[in-house]
Amino acid sequence: MRRVVVTGMGTVNALAHNVPGFQTALMAGQSGIGPLGFRDAERLSIRIGAEVRDWEPLAYLPAAKLPLYDRVTQYALVAGAEAMAMAGLPAGLGPRAGVIMGTAAGGISTWEDSYRAVFAEGKNRVSPLTVPRLMHNAAASHLSIAWGLTGPVFSVSSACASANHAMGLALQQIRAGVADVMLAGGSEAMLCFGGVKAWEGLRVLAPDACRPFSLGRKGMVIGDGAGVLVFEAEDHARARGARVLAEVAGFAMTADAGDIVAPNPMGAAAAMRAALADAGLVAGDIGHINAHGTGTLANDRSEAAAIRAVFGDEGPPVSSTKAAHGHGIGATGAFEAIAAIMALTEGLLPPTLGCEAVDPDCALDLVLGEARPATVQAVMSNAFAFGGLNAVLVLAKG
Repeated sequence: MRRVVVTGMGTVNALAHNVPGFQTALMAGQSGIGPLGFRDAERLSIRIGAEVRDWEPLAYLPAAKLPLYDRVTQYALVAGAEAMAMAGLPAGLGPRAGVIMGTAAGGISTWEDSYRAVFAEGKNRVSPLTVPRLMHNAAASHLSIAWGLTGPVFSVSSACASANHAMGLALQQIRAGVADVMLAGGSEAMLCFGGVKAWEGLRVLAPDACRPFSLGRKGMVIGDGAGVLVFEAEDHARARGARVLAEVAGFAMTADAGDIVAPNPMGAAAAMRAALADAGLVAGDIGHINAHGTGTLANDRSEAAAIRAVFGDEGPPVSSTKAAHGHGIGATGAFEAIAAIMALTEGLLPPTLGCEAVDPDCALDLVLGEARPATVQAVMSNAFAFGGLNAVLVLAKG
């Protein structure tokens, strides 16, 4: 079975529009959560989010192409370009390269603009580019077009596990010998009036702050952006002298097959155990966990119970980075995989922000307040989604 490594990373999110800025802000304990600035935000009950601020697409993308791109695609293209540049890969890799991207909502702003035009403004037409902009595979397809990647290209939509599922499937494509290089990750642009209004109905959004694992936490905070990683067969990367950032050592996915919204710690624990087995590791080999850690009552308690079930009461240090970059929904696993790789390469574990006092039901070795120096050989990144879908990555030093 071929070994798979990461040779490039790119991101656009509420903390920064690139990986170096993201790393600096994340390790400094900064948060990208703030007041929402989009149209009709004042009509919402929830008025905070982790928006991509100061976004100027013309600084990155050609004006002639912008009518084709919803923000979800813009973010993915910019993150993908950074990842490819970091990997030192050219365009035109052809059939031995592909793209798998995750998204929960696709071009939701395009949906909203079209509904406004027809129902609120009384128009009888929408843009002929509406379907190409809103379709869930838009980001993956445009990345393949931009870079000449003609191998496996598709999108994954599994709510908050989308990016981890996408990366896991990319790992499997390379292991199986179908491809040598895969772009993988997730992109989301859900912060618009309709996107937040829909989440308000679930009553899981915090009105003031994201506080993972904390007493008094009130819910999650949505974040926008994209994360794209270059997965590459190790032999292919070594042959061209590429810098290896990390090994994608293991992946597993499970389904709770229970409640559509309530998590089951047994399903999460099963995914963590299976990911360890896929990586050929045991629990004691993991030096850090980037938790799903949404800040909701149900998720945090369930995940903490699952981590204790797998790692025992003396488990590895745990961070949730969602109070920094927000819950990126279909992109969040990609943000967190980048953060997990930073822990391997920089020797710093990112802090969990907003935790005022640890919930006794969430008793873990939480990295609180500030980044923690640590030398780790392997890390785990968790993603658990509505629908009872669990997807776990294990990354190791390359």
